[in-house]
Amino acid sequence: MKGSSPVGSACLSIRSLPAHFGESEQRIKQRRSQCTHMSSEGKKRVQFRAPHGLVDRADALATVFETDRTDILTSALREYLRDASHDDTIKQEIAGTYYDDKISFQQLQELLGHEEAANVRLLKRQLNESFVDEAAEELADS
Repeated sequence: MKGSSPVGSACLSIRSLPAHFGESEQRIKQRRSQCTHMSSEGKKRVQFRAPHGLVDRADALATVFETDRTDILTSALREYLRDASHDDTIKQEIAGTYYDDKISFQQLQELLGHEEAANVRLLKRQLNESFVDEAAEELADS
């Protein structure tokens, strides 16, 4: 296993494959050498079922880049999560899940980044305070 590709590194992902066609073999080897080897420490083993065709494509891509299926899938998942964290609709779903106390602030930070998570937490507190104030006013008026 050559190692997982960190976000923003020169390691290859499924979506970036077309940009790499036509590169010299030397350039591809250089990109591969920039991928660092990671031990199994700090990793979590997962199992899932996927359509045969999808797995076959991942295996073929792994063969092309002389890596393994795990590297291909990890890179694709990392890229998907990065893209999802920039999608406004998904951000709203994430915030709603946090407002409903279904995910922790730490999970919120992992999904949105520190600054945006802090803003969501602040809005949640303001919404809770507004609700309390409105309820108090309604009780006082009745």
